[in-house]
Amino acid sequence: MLDFSKFGGMQIKCAGLGEVLFDVYPTGPKIGGAPANFAFHCKQLGLDALVVSSVGNDELGFTARNLLASKFLPALLLLSDKCTGAVNVVLNKEGVPSYVFLEDTAYDNIKCCDLLLEVAKRVQLACFGTLAQRGVVSHETVMQFLDAMNESCRIRVFDVNLRRNYFSKEVIEESLKRTEIFKCNEDELPVLCEIAGIKNATAQAYRDYLAARGIYCFIFTEGAKQSTVFLNDEISIKKTPVIKAVDTVGAGDSFTASLVSLLMQGKSLNFAHEKAVEISAFVCTQQGAMPELSTKLKETLKL
Repeated sequence: MLDFSKFGGMQIKCAGLGEVLFDVYPTGPKIGGAPANFAFHCKQLGLDALVVSSVGNDELGFTARNLLASKFLPALLLLSDKCTGAVNVVLNKEGVPSYVFLEDTAYDNIKCCDLLLEVAKRVQLACFGTLAQRGVVSHETVMQFLDAMNESCRIRVFDVNLRRNYFSKEVIEESLKRTEIFKCNEDELPVLCEIAGIKNATAQAYRDYLAARGIYCFIFTEGAKQSTVFLNDEISIKKTPVIKAVDTVGAGDSFTASLVSLLMQGKSLNFAHEKAVEISAFVCTQQGAMPELSTKLKETLKL
């Protein structure tokens, strides 16, 4: 079972591990990448967070360093001879994005080093996905980072984040071996069930599959409908509030970061889930994946 009590009173250090990239809108670039988004929102909720990735020796790489610094978000951005990651974002009239990714970028080639492994030994929480692991170099580095974390005091969050054909059964299998919390959405679930050989593609069936592998927290989001969190023997289901969405990029990352941050700080599943829903809804009303939370929303967190 997953026990958060061992983190009681601890200043939790966390890392968003993987892609730092720019979401390029018609109006210009916005910094993003799921692990970076996760770290940003963890920091807003009181964790000692940093981003671990790689950027190029180019204008976007320079901009990434400056923007993360302006948000007071520490970052270990290893310098690469590849270009900084970017994705062209097109929003439909409901604010839902579609993506066109650059390939063989800096975040595909995160090279392992002593400094990176030292960081791994000092963090209690890490979030990672499949996108950065599309590159062999980054895949191996992510695995080494996760293995280097302190076994007795670690939570590794696998937010699968399936994009196009940038994943494989092998990467998912290796990642699940290094996972305490798993998250996916309604579009990803059928693909994951097929990979796992599950004929009945339901959240409950996949939850049972994860539990059999020793993963006792499963976060399942269904966009504008609802979200479900399976934690040990508890199940929490919350409806998604009706809002006027401006931009849904990063909403899922803020949801996961908020939920996990609050659980690790001793909050109940019901409270953590409720606040994760509110925060992700707020993010949808803002442009870009890293908006500052409103003062009113921060006051309700009881941190």
